[in-house]
Amino acid sequence: MTITKSLRIAAATLLFSAPFAHGENLDILMSQVFPQAQATYIGYESVEREDIPASASVERKYLIVDFRLASSQLPSEQLQASVHKVCMALLKDRELIRHLSDSGYDMVSVAFDRRSQFDCL
Repeated sequence: MTITKSLRIAAATLLFSAPFAHGENLDILMSQVFPQAQATYIGYESVEREDIPASASVERKYLIVDFRLASSQLPSEQLQASVHKVCMALLKDRELIRHLSDSGYDMVSVAFDRRSQFDCL
């Protein structure tokens, strides 16, 4: 096998595995935000807003990162601090933010239960 052919195969492998790698990076990043005793990272979900017309100038996709807190009742200040901690972890990863933006996401929300979401960006 020639070097050129090897490089093409390697480039194609990287190109086709990129979405998985970024999702994996998001999972790794979010699973490290809180100590296990404080909150557990559940996963993320991509949501497309059907109430926004496809012809609108704003994106219709957003991402929800989902956690479950160890204590179900947190004071408002601690809940705000937890949202801030997640949002800052996301914002500090410029490559991830760039990838999300390039993929059409215009907002990331944080959820700690099934009832409420808090917007980061």
